[in-house]
Amino acid sequence: MSQTPRIRQKKRAFPRVLGRERAFLADTLRAETTGGLLLLAAAIAALAWANSPWQDTYHHLRETELGPLSVEAWASDGALTLFFYLAGVELKREFVVGTLSKLSEAVVPVVAAVAGMVLPAIIYLVVNLVAEHGRTDGWAVPTATDIAFALAVLAIVGSSLPSALRAFLLTLAVVDDFGAIVVIALFFAHGFHPFQLLAAVALIALWYVLQRRRIRTPLLYVPIAIAAWWFMHESGIHATIAGVALGLVTRVVADPGEEHAPAERIEHRLRPWSAGVAVPLFALFAAGVTLSGGAVREMLTDPVAIGVVAGLLLGKVIGVFGGSWLTARFTRAELNSDLSWRDVGAVSVLAGIGFTVALLIAQLAFGDDAAQVERAKAAVLVASLLAALIAALLLFRRNREYAE
Repeated sequence: MSQTPRIRQKKRAFPRVLGRERAFLADTLRAETTGGLLLLAAAIAALAWANSPWQDTYHHLRETELGPLSVEAWASDGALTLFFYLAGVELKREFVVGTLSKLSEAVVPVVAAVAGMVLPAIIYLVVNLVAEHGRTDGWAVPTATDIAFALAVLAIVGSSLPSALRAFLLTLAVVDDFGAIVVIALFFAHGFHPFQLLAAVALIALWYVLQRRRIRTPLLYVPIAIAAWWFMHESGIHATIAGVALGLVTRVVADPGEEHAPAERIEHRLRPWSAGVAVPLFALFAAGVTLSGGAVREMLTDPVAIGVVAGLLLGKVIGVFGGSWLTARFTRAELNSDLSWRDVGAVSVLAGIGFTVALLIAQLAFGDDAAQVERAKAAVLVASLLAALIAALLLFRRNREYAE
């Protein structure tokens, strides 16, 4: 009896996005795009304010103490925790039901993201090891990609680009966020206090138990979140890690008969606050660096600034594109038929937009040297702006070809 020959299906490096995954991606893109535009507006306001005749009021407000923390610390340690909570939720969702749950689909963006973090760090270290007054402690600054900013650029100039490319950028950013979280947790703890950490872990475990028992009342979750954040802050580990941990233990799969999982409900409520308030607030108090002639000259000769710019503009692009191409080449995965490697190259340039997390890591790495923090932040801003402009030009050309 003859048998119908089996047709071997080839793995796709960037699979098509269908069904609920497409709808979720669209919602996420809309929120992150709006957040990216607000983030850009806040950064411009911060730069204008910090370089205006009223710059003293900016620095005074940033350093004003509100309770146990300064305004700047509340923005970076407090408001940004909301951003990291949603990053934790997205990460868990991707691993449980999203693209990262399928090894054949996850391997390319995961390797691309890892390569896009390792290579910038290596380039930074090389620059600062050979320089006379280099500082190796800033190696992590150019490793992070700002998804909100990148998606805003993609939305403005890439309306006709295939959704698979947007999915790749989103998945890349999720893995990149996870890498940044690990870096912050492992390398930027200060004055470690184990008992406070144990208290934070116990509260996170309590959150997990309440999720498992399907308890929904915010009257329990809000105090637990605040207490976990505070104990994490007091433990010496950056407080935003509490947000990530709570996101990772939030239930992302709906029960039978349940319309939406808790993660989806919470994300729907909190994402506007994160994109519209928390992240722009952080940018307002983090991006205000002095761009006088003297400051720019110092930045041009500073090994840290040169390493950050080179890491973001060269390391990110080569790492993301090279990691994607090599993985597809040696695993025999194929590029989605809707896409070209030129599309991937253009999006790889977008990965050079550092901003939010890069600014945070700059503060953590050089917190004892205010002048160095300013130069590192200025380098992040310059590199991110150049990456955005170059990517916009490349994507505009690709978008025009798809639109024809």
